[in-house]
Amino acid sequence: MTRNETSEADRPDGGPRVTIVLPCYNEQAHVVREVERICAAMDASGYSYELLAVDDASTDGTLDRLREAEPRFPHMSVIAFGHNGGAGTVRRIGTQRARGEIVVWTDADMTYPNERIPELVALLDADPSTDQVVGARTREAGTHRLLRVPAKWAVRKLAERLTNSEIPDLNSGLRAFRRSVSLPYLRLLPPGFSCVTTITLAFLSNQHRIAYLPIDYAKREGRSKFHFVRDAYRYILQVVRMVMYFNPLKVLMPPALWLVGIGAVKFVFDQVRNPLYIPNNTVMLLTTGLIVGAVALLADLIVRSRNGV
Repeated sequence: MTRNETSEADRPDGGPRVTIVLPCYNEQAHVVREVERICAAMDASGYSYELLAVDDASTDGTLDRLREAEPRFPHMSVIAFGHNGGAGTVRRIGTQRARGEIVVWTDADMTYPNERIPELVALLDADPSTDQVVGARTREAGTHRLLRVPAKWAVRKLAERLTNSEIPDLNSGLRAFRRSVSLPYLRLLPPGFSCVTTITLAFLSNQHRIAYLPIDYAKREGRSKFHFVRDAYRYILQVVRMVMYFNPLKVLMPPALWLVGIGAVKFVFDQVRNPLYIPNNTVMLLTTGLIVGAVALLADLIVRSRNGV
């Protein structure tokens, strides 16, 4: 019996073992080559699969190319959006529609080694304690490289600090995860690029184990949709937002303690220099620290009393 037959037999509904969600936006020049690469790798792997190629309201001929190629790939389904929703929206809806137990996210711009998708799936199969496998890029090959590398390093270190986890690649677009584990977190996904950061932090914050597979990262084909200032701002904001959502004490309590500590030291200094006189800035430091600390405790109480995610 082949692995494909075993996969089908293991599914009570006879559905595919793996669902690959492929967002496509203005990728007409190479989208069919990407589909060919993915399907060839999955056919050779023996895993039963479906490929959801989602055209995100492209303004070029991407949808036409996918429609023309659809008869050649029996495992591919083409989904067309009426208006542009962003990569995060595509991945959320694709995961909700997925019939596979394992969902794979990747891109259609030829940057990720999609021929290695079966390796990510195999790592999940080999270790039931692992809920997500991320393709960790060994180098940065995107646009604005001189700005992206230090910015991503700083944000990744912030995320590691806030989650107490080592994160080799925080926002890789190539990953495989168990659909059942991801479902409670799909509503948290933003519409843009930071959706991959969100799913990483959601898993880590809830003690779901993530494994990392080193991969090469090629220069993209076509025009990049990444806007450095706008997307970097959203990227940082999403890291803080997600940690606040799951563990607000990590974000709010350190500045609260620092403010109270600095205010206390300054209060002692003020009393030594001028007894019985408390300057306004000392009162502001102490009051602000206490307020931030109270908000942190209240936020933590809300998180702990929340049902579900």
